[in-house]
Amino acid sequence: MTDQPYQGYDGYDGYDPYRQQPAPQGWPQQQPYDDPQAAQPYTQQWQGQTWETQVQPPVAPPAEETAYMPSQGAGAAYGGYQEPGWGGTQAPAPTQTPAPAQAPAQTPPSDGSEPGYGPATVAGNARITDAQRARLEGRSPIIEPGVQPAGLTALLGLLLAGAAAIGPYALVVPLVALQAVTAAGWFRLNGMWPARQGIALAFAGALTADVALLASGRTPAAILGTLGVWVLLALVLQLRSHADPDERMYGLMATVASAALAIVASGYLASHADAVTVGAASVAVAVLVRALPTPASVAASLLAAAGAGALAGALTGLGSAGALLGAGAAVCALIGHRVASYDYPSRFVHFTAGVALPLAAAAPAVYLLGRALV
Repeated sequence: MTDQPYQGYDGYDGYDPYRQQPAPQGWPQQQPYDDPQAAQPYTQQWQGQTWETQVQPPVAPPAEETAYMPSQGAGAAYGGYQEPGWGGTQAPAPTQTPAPAQAPAQTPPSDGSEPGYGPATVAGNARITDAQRARLEGRSPIIEPGVQPAGLTALLGLLLAGAAAIGPYALVVPLVALQAVTAAGWFRLNGMWPARQGIALAFAGALTADVALLASGRTPAAILGTLGVWVLLALVLQLRSHADPDERMYGLMATVASAALAIVASGYLASHADAVTVGAASVAVAVLVRALPTPASVAASLLAAAGAGALAGALTGLGSAGALLGAGAAVCALIGHRVASYDYPSRFVHFTAGVALPLAAAAPAVYLLGRALV
């Protein structure tokens, strides 16, 4: 704009900001000119009371909000006025602000490969787990570990069976590996990682139980004593924690359960050597058959475990009682396999808890059935 008054109106003595002028019919609203002489033939008019001296272009919304907006005419760039056509003039159209179209909600992945988030809302939406989303959608939050973890479980079970035939000190080597994987896998299965203190505490309890068993002549009282001491130790350590009460309770339960599973796995060392050979071999066969994509894999795995137990019993001297021991160990192993499949576990969970929990859960059955049948 220039400092010179506009020409063409009689009696115009200055700028009145509250003076309303009718909108011109033949010309649209124009931008100000840098040349004072070129701006004289055209006068700029204001619609309504305003202190603005030039038209401000509308701020363009972000690209994601305009992805689904209907296309606007050329008049949107002039604050609502329409460009006149070639055949005549058009009245200025009122300014309309289109409502931003809401983008369709993205469907989260259903395979559990990535965490994913819920749909966006005005008030915000808290992140939900894949298991909660699966329950809301009516799906099962269960993913089987698969063939590779089952193969590792079978390998570890055969190592336990062969080491038990050699002697108790040879059995300690695969047993320690089983207890370490059990402690780490349980914490990761509960969503607590890294939890180095809890894993180290549970593994230390398992090593203490092994040493106590070897020192006491493989009496089962060493397992119960170690378990009681480690539960008390975990309780004291959690009471000294400065975390929230809910977090402390959650950590206490995870630590106690992990230590209990790792210590109970020492039952292989307290069991009879023939019972360990039969039970570990039966668990290895049961987990392999369970991982196969067959309609009745559970029943087939139990039958295969009973057959493997009978075969191993014939080789060790248990005879037909080996079938019963193998079936009982397979039932506990399938329970541990099911626990390792819960709540959309990750690949790390499958190769730790999915490998160790079937063998760790079968240890009490091997000990009890071995004492009853041998």
